[in-house]
Amino acid sequence: MLQYPNLEQALKYHFGYDRFRPGQRQIIEDALQNRDLLIVMPTGGGKSLCFQLPALIKKGLTVVVSPLIALMQDQVEGLRNNNIAATFLNSSLNPYKVRSREEAILSGKVRLLYVAPERLLSERFLPFLDLVKEKIGIAAFAIDEAHCVSEWGHDFRPEYRQMKSLRKRYPDVPTLALTATATDRVRADIIQQLGLKQPSIHIASFNRQNLYYEVRSKSKSAYAELLELVRESDGSAIIYCLTRKKVDELTFKLQNDKIAALSYHAGLTDEERSSNQTRFIRDDVRVMVATIAFGMGINKPDVRLVIHFDLPRNLESYYQESGRAGRDSEPSRCTLFFSFSDIKTIEWSIDQKTDPQEQLIAKQQLRQVIDYAQGTVCRRTIQLGYFGERFPGNCGNCDNCRYPKPMQDWTIEAMKFLSCVARCKERFGMLYIIDVLRGAKSQKIVQNEHDQLSTYGIGKDKSVDEWRMLGRSLLHQGLLEQTSDGYSVLKLNPLSWEVMRRQHTVSLAVPVAQKINWEEGSEKAVEAEILMQRLRSLRKQLADEQAVPPYVVFQDSTLKLMAQQQPTTITEFGKLSGVGSHKLSQYGDKFLTEIRAYRQEKGLLDPPQVNFTPSISLPSDTEIFTFQLHKQGLSVDEIAKKRNIRPTTIIRHLADLIEKNQSVDLNQLVSLEHQQKIWQVLEVLGDISLTPIREQLGESYNFDEIRLVRSKWRRENRK
Repeated sequence: MLQYPNLEQALKYHFGYDRFRPGQRQIIEDALQNRDLLIVMPTGGGKSLCFQLPALIKKGLTVVVSPLIALMQDQVEGLRNNNIAATFLNSSLNPYKVRSREEAILSGKVRLLYVAPERLLSERFLPFLDLVKEKIGIAAFAIDEAHCVSEWGHDFRPEYRQMKSLRKRYPDVPTLALTATATDRVRADIIQQLGLKQPSIHIASFNRQNLYYEVRSKSKSAYAELLELVRESDGSAIIYCLTRKKVDELTFKLQNDKIAALSYHAGLTDEERSSNQTRFIRDDVRVMVATIAFGMGINKPDVRLVIHFDLPRNLESYYQESGRAGRDSEPSRCTLFFSFSDIKTIEWSIDQKTDPQEQLIAKQQLRQVIDYAQGTVCRRTIQLGYFGERFPGNCGNCDNCRYPKPMQDWTIEAMKFLSCVARCKERFGMLYIIDVLRGAKSQKIVQNEHDQLSTYGIGKDKSVDEWRMLGRSLLHQGLLEQTSDGYSVLKLNPLSWEVMRRQHTVSLAVPVAQKINWEEGSEKAVEAEILMQRLRSLRKQLADEQAVPPYVVFQDSTLKLMAQQQPTTITEFGKLSGVGSHKLSQYGDKFLTEIRAYRQEKGLLDPPQVNFTPSISLPSDTEIFTFQLHKQGLSVDEIAKKRNIRPTTIIRHLADLIEKNQSVDLNQLVSLEHQQKIWQVLEVLGDISLTPIREQLGESYNFDEIRLVRSKWRRENRK
């Protein structure tokens, strides 16, 4: 083994971090004892380090089995940027490059080799591996995305099953199996299928505390809400859809609304997919609209927003896909838009499966997703419970905990609904029953003479979505049944009759539109925003010069520390978390020059005199800068161009300045007529999110002017 005074010093030297994340140190100690390991650690928890650091300490080659070319290249780029000898062998290389890399491996110049399972087990590669073992030794096999070995996992790959042969061929080489998600059943399957010998099992908490989870109803304003979320977020965003058609439609809409977005799905050529993915990873575009084919192995740490515009197929996939947000532990948002029409789409695809057992599993998984979407308890309680982890609730970082939905008594409506099912002789599905309740004049209803029923038209006061919400809730509460023969016919049960006899009340959680700003409280980060933007620009420039993603140079968390602490010497810079020995020598002077230039300019800045109420927070540096330019008469676009930040950020500054009692000239920003109309709507609707306010006002009003007037309304109502 290579010797270091302690593991922390090895960590700092190679990766720049001062301390291990929870669980990492114990795993690395076990790996150094040559034990088999099963590591279940959520996305962003630091799984890769658990085999990368031991690979640098132990003698021999560590072979990393990875299912995707993108994942291999991404991890190897990151390691090389830390001056760590890593390489990959895959189908993207020509024979000459393969030979030269194999020679480097045999001469002991490589510590980590990334390879796909198909190549690893090929007739040509195994003899090469025998030679490696003889000449330099094999330190370990690290099987990444190990859930792929199990048919109970959400991404089963048959070729992973064959890797048990490694244990027979190399019985003394330890194996590390790593995955981000695995139920009890999948864990047992991984151990058995890979032939792990008395493995040390490490299961980290699945709780990603930095992620804010919310579910929204996919109403007619869903796209407007999505657009608002994208415009409000900093950093990159991924939007998932069920079909290629929806991906293309949404990408087109976003591009029309001046959002830098690209699509990713199986209908594109390999070249198009690869190009789009690279542009997203390198921050050339902010938004990727994709089917679920996108994201596995994408190690992009600064995704701040993941939106599921369609319902996911199962909770495990949802946890994995939403978990691509905030891998760097910074606050990020996961929004799911829930619609009953999505359920029909998924049910149709389930019905195409030929294996009845597969259909049964898929239907059960779909029900769990629906329960999650409609659940009124803490989102984390439902998610973590799925993986067998108990969570007490009250996480404070999901919509149900921050804004509990009020419960309403819908017993009368439930009686109407169930009575209509009974009068229609329990022979129809939910949509037909809703049509009868709402008094639809369809040919089918007239032919069946259901327009003569006493329940015909008695539900006109509720929308189709509201009746659907009630119908689904009755099913989930066991107050109504539904056939599973593909026709989904509604059937009554004994509890249904109890409701109709007023022996059982029915309560419904009614969704409330909410606007969450999860950046509140990060005052230091806001104050350092000007410097942060400059450091980001420098990082992008350096990354483009090397043709690598920006986060390979430094992650956002390290840039934030630079902006907050503003080191002025190479020694101070080297102490920052994320700055290792190689990056210090490679980038230290360049970033220090930028920080010093900023500090010099800041010293020349004469902040304007500001008035404030003691109970109201002071304007930050970045808001003061915007305020100065506004005072000079510059427009929002002119300020944004001068500061090289988005106009929506400038609007946010001005809105916050208004709330902080600063003399922002609202008349310069919003016409008097629009101010008066927005004010009137606010007086009626109160302090709610922007989307329903705009719905009330109409399309001639934009979100920016509503935000500004709302800030003044808030200030006046606080007095």
